[in-house]
Amino acid sequence: MKKVILFSVLLAAMSCGSGNQSNDAVIGGDSSTVDTASSNSVVLPQDAVEGIVKTIPSPIETSVIIKKAGGEYNKAILNPTENSKNYSSSFKKALNLGVYGADLGYINIYEKNKESLYYLQSVKELADGLNIGQFFDFETIKRMAGSSKNADSLLNITTDNFNQINDYLFQKNRSDQSVLILLGGWIEGLNIMCETAIKSKNPKLYEKIGEQKIVIDQLVLVISSFESDANIRELSMGMKEMQKIFEKVEITYTYKESKMEIVDGIPTIVDKSESKVNISESQVLEIAKITKDLRDKIVK
Repeated sequence: MKKVILFSVLLAAMSCGSGNQSNDAVIGGDSSTVDTASSNSVVLPQDAVEGIVKTIPSPIETSVIIKKAGGEYNKAILNPTENSKNYSSSFKKALNLGVYGADLGYINIYEKNKESLYYLQSVKELADGLNIGQFFDFETIKRMAGSSKNADSLLNITTDNFNQINDYLFQKNRSDQSVLILLGGWIEGLNIMCETAIKSKNPKLYEKIGEQKIVIDQLVLVISSFESDANIRELSMGMKEMQKIFEKVEITYTYKESKMEIVDGIPTIVDKSESKVNISESQVLEIAKITKDLRDKIVK
């Protein structure tokens, strides 16, 4: 199971060309905002799309962050399972497969195993509708969901299922559906994080929301490759509006030379670089609003 930590995405996005000397780079503000307008019109080759997709943190990681920050479980912010019957197009099915996948991860992180059965059923229905339901061992997962002792295994299995689906879709030249699943999951995860952050006023969650500035730049670049589809073009426009709001967030990156350290008895190169996110409560509220608006259009 591949799990990419968001901080590593920051490093990969910003460390290129830094050289060996310590310096500060600021992302955001009038003097340093990157103009992505020209790159947004580029149609990326499939291998480039797949490469970017694999660097995007999963919504399960978002749920882990929320729980570690002390966020309380809130079923009300999830997409009700009865909505799954309303999604008839492959576009809606793919987006909401991502949404329900994020919800399922959130539920599993909080060990609401019995509740996860209902969301797993919705996931399977949508996956079957996209002819990718064979990647879910529903009976095994159903048996495991009866006990909180199986929470970690359940989480690993469902994550692995989604990884297999992603690989299969790219192999079958259905990368647009893979991207839609990714987008649905990311938007749902961000919506859950925003709702939790506003309620808890936790500065750690504010910072994690701000870090999504790097991720959305990647997502906008990827989804722009599929704008020949009218539905995706409309979704892309919404993402670009969200991107404009994220431009107000400032991320300061300080490059420091990596050092060799012994970790658990193994020589390991440890990155000493640091990043700092400057985001205000008003910016969080603004991001939360546009995220919820976009999410509500997806799940309606």
